[in-house]
Amino acid sequence: MPGVLAAAALLVGACTAGSSGGDHSGSSRPVTSTASPTASGPASSTTPTSTAGSRPVSVDVLLTHLEVPWDIAFLPDRTALLTLRDSGEVRHVSADGRTATSLGTVPGVVAEGEGGLLGVAVSPSYASDHTVFLYLTSADDNRVVRARVDGTRLTDVTPVLTGIRKSSFHNGGRIRFGPDGYLYVGTGDAGDTARAQDRDSLNGKILRITRDGKAAPGNPFGNRTWTYGHRNVQGLAWTASGQLYASEFGQDTWDELNRIVAGRDYGWPVVEGFGHDARYANPVAVWSTADASPSGIAVGPDSAVWMAALRGEALWRVTVDGTDARAPQPERFLHGDDGRLRDVTMAPDGSLWVLTSNTFRGTPAADDDRLLRVTLG
Repeated sequence: MPGVLAAAALLVGACTAGSSGGDHSGSSRPVTSTASPTASGPASSTTPTSTAGSRPVSVDVLLTHLEVPWDIAFLPDRTALLTLRDSGEVRHVSADGRTATSLGTVPGVVAEGEGGLLGVAVSPSYASDHTVFLYLTSADDNRVVRARVDGTRLTDVTPVLTGIRKSSFHNGGRIRFGPDGYLYVGTGDAGDTARAQDRDSLNGKILRITRDGKAAPGNPFGNRTWTYGHRNVQGLAWTASGQLYASEFGQDTWDELNRIVAGRDYGWPVVEGFGHDARYANPVAVWSTADASPSGIAVGPDSAVWMAALRGEALWRVTVDGTDARAPQPERFLHGDDGRLRDVTMAPDGSLWVLTSNTFRGTPAADDDRLLRVTLG
């Protein structure tokens, strides 16, 4: 099954046998999807019953004893980078996922509340430039930095976008390169809802920037803003056709999965969930905040969106069609099996790599947090 990133010849250096993330023998268990208790209709609708069929999957534990892991991004050689939020460390994970070595600590990370070292994105030309991008909370702001992977360490860490307001909450942090080669940055409102509607603010947005942090050509407002009216964007992923989707934390009622269209206003703080005002884009799916608290998302080869849920302690599968049509009832996997789920990423072999998040606001097991491989049956 094809992955999101194709393999390339250039390696970044082999991982050593001593795993700072913890080795595991690779235990596996079968899992079956369950009916969704969520609403994919208007906010006023009652909870429908899912008619989705069961999809068996298996789960392998790859790494254990990770402290507040946050994001995963694959390199061209099928190995991966993994960020640890509170320590500010980046780890290099082997292609089989069973060993991890430290590339060092990113300077300037200040971990407070939901802030710290968050997203990681790999340059589309990594094979020649060995460059990665990181989203972090500093003493003054949230920012995007560029760094180089030099063998077994990170070097040349340079800020490219600064001034994203920070807070204990709603820092956003997911970054991904789009099919167009530009970097998309999901930000939060940092606790000030007015920022989401201010198109000149960096907060409450999906930003689209060049590798130097400038506004990308073709942005709808002539600045870095791609879309606005967001409360706290946590996941970014594209379908094979190039359609971007984003997951977003709601406040008290509805969490969202949104189809992203340049220049659209996604409603926060005027609308949470589905609304009836054409000025604001409606989500394609919503969940109660108890069932989701959505974080990272990935798109499979079938163009379904997979979404990691924190408070909901589940992995959700959403069938999307590339339009604004409301998605059919989502399917729920892993419900309660592994606790809070922070991120899901499509691996080159077609499996899903999933990070748990029980060492932050969870009830950690003895081996938490973990990196899981989820394989469809």
